[in-house]
Amino acid sequence: MPADDVPETFHVTTDEQLRAVSNLTRHRIMAALRFEPATITQLAERVGLAKGSSSYHVRLLERVGLVKVVRTRKVRGVTERYYAMAARSIVLPDPGEGGPDVLMRHAVADLEAAPADGERHVRMAHLRLTEEQFAQLGARLQELADEYQALSDPSLPDASLVFALFHPAPRRQAEEGAK
Repeated sequence: MPADDVPETFHVTTDEQLRAVSNLTRHRIMAALRFEPATITQLAERVGLAKGSSSYHVRLLERVGLVKVVRTRKVRGVTERYYAMAARSIVLPDPGEGGPDVLMRHAVADLEAAPADGERHVRMAHLRLTEEQFAQLGARLQELADEYQALSDPSLPDASLVFALFHPAPRRQAEEGAK
């Protein structure tokens, strides 16, 4: 499938789709498919799974529409399927009040799994902003992510960018939640 035929976004709208992307193994499979199609065997090797487990997770992702078969070929009488992401990016629903954000959990897991000796840029900053500044910063972060995503070259090493701009729970509410 030519890259131009891939939709820009896939909106997760069903509980089944949300459960599919919430699983860390399936998240890693989707990451492996981000830039190039792969077979079940190739995915099993890249993600470090047994071929049967890889097949189970890929077929579940296919059933909910997140990945699809983009080409097939015969190998010693067996049809080999190449899977790819159904869209360039996935849009998750708002997790709602108090709900864990799947994207952030996966980002932390990916960061923890990344080579410790590799270059990283990780920062947390606590800011005090007006609502206008908050909105401007959110827009700038999104524009920056979009700009670099447009520059993305599949022949280069993978890099992940995750950001979260939010208003934390008021201190009293956070302390009550910890009890």
